Order: sequence, then C-alpha cells, then structure tokens
Amino acid sequence: MEAIKTSTLSAKGQTTVPAAIRRILDIKPGDSIRYDIKENAVRISKVEKIDLQWARALEKTLTEWEGEDDDDL
Repeated sequence: MEAIKTSTLSAKGQTTVPAAIRRILDIKPGDSIRYDIKENAVRISKVEKIDLQWARALEKTLTEWEGEDDDDL
C-alpha cells in the first residue's frame, strides 16, 4: 500500500499537487483538473482535451432538435 500523499493549503487557497499524483494522473503544466465532490470527499481527475474540430462538426448536426415540434416534454 502506498503512503498517503498530502500538501499544504496556502493563504490564497492554493496547493501543489504532489509529484506522485501528477505522474499517476499524467498531468502537466497547463492541463486542467476537475473536482468531483460527494459528501465530505473530493475526487481529482484529469480533464481530457476536446477535439474542437470534431466538436464543431458534431454541433452542426444537432440543429434538428431545435424546433418546437421536437419538444415532447
């Protein structure tokens, strides 16, 4: 079992992600991380980058649901 990793919170609310955690999550300067909060626990994970060209192409196909006729609720 690995040792528990800790870091200290600064007066500005900032902390350093320990090197072992950065390696496990494969995060580097400029990467984004997300915080999933459940009760009194927080899970940190790497945010995967989006292929913007693919996302923009996909967005164009979603216009078929914009009409009032498609609102079944």
